Amino acid sequence: MLGFSTNSAQASALDGAQLPAWFAIPFVGLLLSIALLPLFLPRVWHQHFGKIAAGWGLMFVLPCAVQYGLETVALLISHTLFAEYLPFIILLLTLFAVAGGICVHGNLHGTPELNVGLLAIGTALASLMGTTGAAMLMVRPLIRANDNRQHVQHVMVFFIFLVANAGGALTPLGDPPLFLGYLQGVDFLWTLKHLSVHTLFLCCSLLAIFYALDKYYYHRREEELPIRSDPTPDSAISIEGKLNFALLALVVALVLMSGAWKPGISFALFGLDLELQNVLRDVGLLLVLGISLKWVPDGASARLGNEFAWSPMSEVAKLFAAIFVTIIPVIAILKAGPSGAFSAVIHAVSDAQGQPINAMYFWASGALSSFLDNAPTYLVFFNTAGGDASVLMGSMAGTLAAISCGSVFMGAMSYIGNAPNMMVKSIAEQRGIVMPSFFAYMTWSCGILLPLFGLMTVLFF
Repeated sequence: MLGFSTNSAQASALDGAQLPAWFAIPFVGLLLSIALLPLFLPRVWHQHFGKIAAGWGLMFVLPCAVQYGLETVALLISHTLFAEYLPFIILLLTLFAVAGGICVHGNLHGTPELNVGLLAIGTALASLMGTTGAAMLMVRPLIRANDNRQHVQHVMVFFIFLVANAGGALTPLGDPPLFLGYLQGVDFLWTLKHLSVHTLFLCCSLLAIFYALDKYYYHRREEELPIRSDPTPDSAISIEGKLNFALLALVVALVLMSGAWKPGISFALFGLDLELQNVLRDVGLLLVLGISLKWVPDGASARLGNEFAWSPMSEVAKLFAAIFVTIIPVIAILKAGPSGAFSAVIHAVSDAQGQPINAMYFWASGALSSFLDNAPTYLVFFNTAGGDASVLMGSMAGTLAAISCGSVFMGAMSYIGNAPNMMVKSIAEQRGIVMPSFFAYMTWSCGILLPLFGLMTVLFF
C-alpha cells in the first residue's frame, strides 16, 4: 500500500528531526477552526470554510516552498493527492451517494423494543456502509417511528453514540480513521479480528442502557403528558433503490480486492508509483457511483425521499484536502520519534523503557478525536507508534487496537468529533426534535460513555 510511511521520496523530502514545531501550526489551526468557528462564528464558517481551509494549507505550503524548494512541495502535494486523499475521498463519496439512494418508506411505532432493534440494525450496518451511510439511511425511519412520542431526544443521542460512531469499528469501510489505516497497510480483516470484543462490549452496553432508559420514558414519562396523535399515516414498509444494496456489496468487494490481490504492477505518475490494484479499486468505485446516480431504478425518487444533498460531502472534501496537506509536517516530525520536536508526545505514551502504554494511546487518541477530526488523529498516533503497519498488526497489536478504539469510539463525545454527528443533529432539528446544546450533549456523553471507556481501559488496555 502507498501511504505516508511507505514512500521513500516523501520521507527524504522532509527530515522530521530537523523540522521546527511551528510547522505544525497550520494543522492545529485548521483543526481548531473546524472545532470552534461553527460554534462561535457559524455564519462566517458556513460561508467561507473552504477559503479558511485553503488559507491554512497555504500557511504550510508557502514556507515549505521557501525553505525546501518548489520541487519538494510538488512532490509532497502529488503524493498526498494521489496516494492518500483521492482514494480516501472516492470511497467516502461512493458510500455517501449509494447509501443516499436507499430510502425506507412506511410507518413504524417506536416502542422500546423496536427502537433497540433499529439501533442494532444501524450499528451493524455502520461497518458495512460507513457511519455516514448508515446514519443517513436509518435516521429518518427512526424519527418517523417516534414522531408521536414526547421524549425523543435520548433516542437521537444514542443513535449518534451507536450508529454514527461505535458501529463503524469493525472494517475500514466503517469509519474514516480505519480506512486511512487500511491505506497505510493494515489488513482489511484486522479490525474485525482484533476489535470485535471491544465493539461488542461497548455496543451491547449502550443498547442495554438505552433500552432501560427508553422503557422508562415510554411507560412513565409519556403518561405524564397528553398523548399525541401519530402524524405519519400507517402504511406498509417499503424500500426504494434496492439495487444500491448490491452496489454496496460491490464496494466491499473492490476494497477487499485492493488489499488481497498484489500483481506487482505499478504506474509512474508525477514521481509516484501507483499500484494497479489501487487504481482499479478507485476506478471501480467511481463506476459504482455513476451506476447508482444514473441507472438504479427509483434512485432519484429515493434520494428525494431522503432529502439528499451534496453539501455535506462537499464540506468534507474541502476540509480533508487541507487536513491531508497540513498534516504532512506533523507526520514527519512524529516519525522522527524522540529526535523530533514532538518528543514529549512520544514520552507521554511510552514508559521509561520506551515501550508503548496502551491505555495512554487509547485516551490520548480519544481525547483528540472528541473535539478534532478523528481521521487525522488516528494518523498522528499511528505514526507516533512507529507507523509500520506490519509491526503494529503484530507485536504492537494492542497499541493499534487502542489507537483504533480511541479514534472511533470517542468521536461520539461531542457533536464535532465525527461528521455524522452534526448531520444527525441537523436532520433531527429539521424534523422538530429539540436536540441538546453542545455542552448539554457532552453531559450525556460524559455521563454514559466515560464510565464505559473507563471499564474498557481496565478490561482491554
